[in-house]
Amino acid sequence: MAKVGSRIILAFDFGTKTIGVAIGNEITQTATALTAIKAQDGIPNKEQLAKYIEEWKPDIFVVGLPLNMDGTYQDLTYRAKKFGNRLSANFRKQVFFKDERLSTTEARDHLYGVGGFKNLAKSNIDCYSAVVILEAFMAEELAKQKV
Repeated sequence: MAKVGSRIILAFDFGTKTIGVAIGNEITQTATALTAIKAQDGIPNKEQLAKYIEEWKPDIFVVGLPLNMDGTYQDLTYRAKKFGNRLSANFRKQVFFKDERLSTTEARDHLYGVGGFKNLAKSNIDCYSAVVILEAFMAEELAKQKV
């Protein structure tokens, strides 16, 4: 496994109908939106998911953890955890969970700023939310390394 600071990371913005996917690289500290995978009741299309994992060969996964604003868990939080645990078991990669509060708001603001209303398709928001989650995770990891 690659060492911290040089990992390729695949991140997910979990949802019951779509799951946003982004890829990132710790060396550059940047993430790029890839796609929104269709899901049925939170279970993604396995072939589509496997295709992205095979193509990008990530070292780890990051899954956004949808918490209530006060930090407590909700039903979707447990479902996101289950999704992450299945990812880890099926693809034998470590999964990190990252608080995703306000990631959708940040994604919408960014997308609107660069493309107006026409850029606010749900799939765009889901993908860019995964970017927000991943970049926040990488910034946090970098801060830990500097301590």
